[in-house]
Amino acid sequence: MDTNKRPDSMERITTAELASAFIDEQVKAVREQVGDKKVLLALSGGVDSSVVAALLIKAIGKQLVCVHVNHGLMRKGESEEVIEVFRNQLDANLIYVDATDRFLSLLENVEAPETKRKIIGGEFIKVFDEEASKLEGISFLAQGTIYPDILESDGVKAHHNVGGLPEDMAMELVEPVKLLYKDEVRVVGEALGLPHAMVYRQPFPGPGLGVRCLGAITRDRLHALREADAILREEFDNCGLAEKVWQYFIAVPDMKSVGVKDSKRYEGWPAIIRAVNTTDAMTATIEEIPYDVLHKITDRITHEVDGINRVLFDLTPKPIGTIEWE
Repeated sequence: MDTNKRPDSMERITTAELASAFIDEQVKAVREQVGDKKVLLALSGGVDSSVVAALLIKAIGKQLVCVHVNHGLMRKGESEEVIEVFRNQLDANLIYVDATDRFLSLLENVEAPETKRKIIGGEFIKVFDEEASKLEGISFLAQGTIYPDILESDGVKAHHNVGGLPEDMAMELVEPVKLLYKDEVRVVGEALGLPHAMVYRQPFPGPGLGVRCLGAITRDRLHALREADAILREEFDNCGLAEKVWQYFIAVPDMKSVGVKDSKRYEGWPAIIRAVNTTDAMTATIEEIPYDVLHKITDRITHEVDGINRVLFDLTPKPIGTIEWE
């Protein structure tokens, strides 16, 4: 039997009862596979890796070693939430690495989007490798592979593999949610007791804010982007748009315009709102945001975020515009 193929008889997980049955089944399977050995997991804070972490903690407790690398390009409060949920609430065996300075130093003066992506992806693997090589007795690597990843690639997506691990660390994979669709992973996450906001976290690119701080990244502009993005997310939560829109975020370009603050001219960056709906990320439509919500977001960002003096709304569907700016 092909273990990468979802059986036709497998019921879609839509209720807490079905999720609990799935969890019990996977806990048993993981214990049988792993025995008393250790499992390593790169915990990004995304839905898939978070659900896998919670499931494995339930199955094998401290035998799971989670590594969370903060590359300095996370959204506001995300790394703190990972520590709070996994270390403080679930008592996970969590290694937290703040590599902000390391990543931002490498990205200094780098403008090309693809170069930025390669630097961030490559350095992430290096940091993860360094942490992995300090550990002893790791026999398994857990991954948050889900069924669409397998369907898309007839195997496992390259970016789901933590490539470049030392060759002497030949590790068997543990992929407990690989036959689930994203909506099912979320139902399982809720059944495991993960916070709603973490389970329904919107898609976030691997390079994080690195591809939303357009052009060469500077710390001041990155900080402004992070704060403006947090305001957008908060206001979408307040007005009920958060779970109606597939992806919404701020991008801040490397350009300034003249504005007025305290009766004086001053130069600031524009914050660009992007809010799209999609079913497959191949095409995307623009979500209509009520003007009163746009006015409130604009007022808050321009008054609360130092360095931003304009708010723009991106009305471009995909095609012709991609979802991310870079």
